[in-house]
Amino acid sequence: MVTALASLAGCSSAPSTEANWQQTLRERIPLYGHRNWIVIADSAYPAQSRGGIETIISNAGQLEVLQEVLATLGSSRHVKPIVYVDQELNSVPEKDAAGISAYRQQLGTMLKGQTLTPLPHEQIISKLDQAGQTFRVLIIKSNMTIPYTSVFLQLDCAYWGGDAERKLRQIMAGN
Repeated sequence: MVTALASLAGCSSAPSTEANWQQTLRERIPLYGHRNWIVIADSAYPAQSRGGIETIISNAGQLEVLQEVLATLGSSRHVKPIVYVDQELNSVPEKDAAGISAYRQQLGTMLKGQTLTPLPHEQIISKLDQAGQTFRVLIIKSNMTIPYTSVFLQLDCAYWGGDAERKLRQIMAGN
């Protein structure tokens, strides 16, 4: 109970063993806006110490968690995901990580239509650490045991895009 209350207050970065990760996700989405992050992580993903980063354990398959997160975001009117994946994912050989080829294919199918931005793993971790200084980050650990399979979702405003923002800035600048 104390862990759950601390997590809701954003004061704890300790992993939560909350039984219903879907409920936590549904509670966080209305609170989150652009610049928040949601990470669907493999089981070896480290618990980060930054206070704005909350880690929960799903005990579910990584693709199952990703599908649920994408569906929840898809029904949101205020946020949409910007998708980052580890650049290392495409280079991990099947002989060193059994199942990686099938995973890459399934992930590609699941994220069809999304723009994927591959970045080196350490660069994404740095982005999360930096975001966690000011904005909340939710990490949902899955039971995936294949390296470099975490999917990182930076939330963006669903009803205001980059083009509209640029036009607004031009108007404000008198152009």
